[in-house]
Amino acid sequence: MSGRKFTFEINKTSTAPAATLFRLETDGANWAQWAKPIVVQSSWARQGDPAPGGIGAIRKVGMWPMFVQEETLEYEQDRRHVYKLVGPPSPAKDYVGEVVFTPNAAGGTDIHWAGSFIERVPGTGRVMRAALGGAVRFFAGRLVKEAERQSNS
Repeated sequence: MSGRKFTFEINKTSTAPAATLFRLETDGANWAQWAKPIVVQSSWARQGDPAPGGIGAIRKVGMWPMFVQEETLEYEQDRRHVYKLVGPPSPAKDYVGEVVFTPNAAGGTDIHWAGSFIERVPGTGRVMRAALGGAVRFFAGRLVKEAERQSNS
């Protein structure tokens, strides 16, 4: 029996340009610089095309002994990044995330970060959606803060 599919969406606006936001979000080796305290260590398990964060790249983020590995599926420079969870096994089966950066009329960027997954254990989907959505909301907020800091330096 297959579990139910769950989705979530996080929307943020930043004064930073899309290129800065995209560079930070797709650079798996440097998440530890801006995504603390959830991500204390970050690195590449594998680089992609284009290097380092393009298609096929696997970023490894977290803190010892718990690291999440996410593989880049789609990479549209300064605009869109799609990735999937490849490890470790999770109650969120087939998790896929998509981040879209859209320049806005105010000169900044609108960020749309969405995720979807299938509950592996029936009845756990709502809790996993809350946990994953909360983590992504945190990351989106930290991403905006760091991009704006870099843009105003």
